[in-house]
Amino acid sequence: MDLIKDCPKRVFPVGRLDKSTTGVLMFTNDGEMAEKLTHPSYNKKKIYQVTLDQPLKEEDKEKIIEGVELSDGVIKADELEYIDPKDHRKLGIEIHSGKNRIVRRIFESLGYDVRSLDRVYFAGLTKKGLKKGDWRYLTEGEVNILKMGAYV
Repeated sequence: MDLIKDCPKRVFPVGRLDKSTTGVLMFTNDGEMAEKLTHPSYNKKKIYQVTLDQPLKEEDKEKIIEGVELSDGVIKADELEYIDPKDHRKLGIEIHSGKNRIVRRIFESLGYDVRSLDRVYFAGLTKKGLKKGDWRYLTEGEVNILKMGAYV
């Protein structure tokens, strides 16, 4: 909230990022749109870049794709790819779940420590062109797409 203190409207975050996660976070004053973007029944796509403390083993990669048992049920990634074919500590993961700390919990359940986590895609929005700590207003077109739900 400190980053947007100069925003003239009263807004609130859509979804959440834990304190040690960076990336795309949207703020709005539209409660209905926020509900559509965060409620699990709407199944919205999120993509994260993950850096682990050790290379992800191929068998663990398969487990994450097939489904990992966590305390609140089975969760699986929709997509999971190595970002750098030579460094298997760096991954891209696509999920639709909105469960709390889900990406960290997936990897921790298999014995990995998440060193960095960056949400690079949320509800059709990316952080392209923004430096860490910067923010911008959505375009009218982006707002219309969000309201229509015409994104993945």
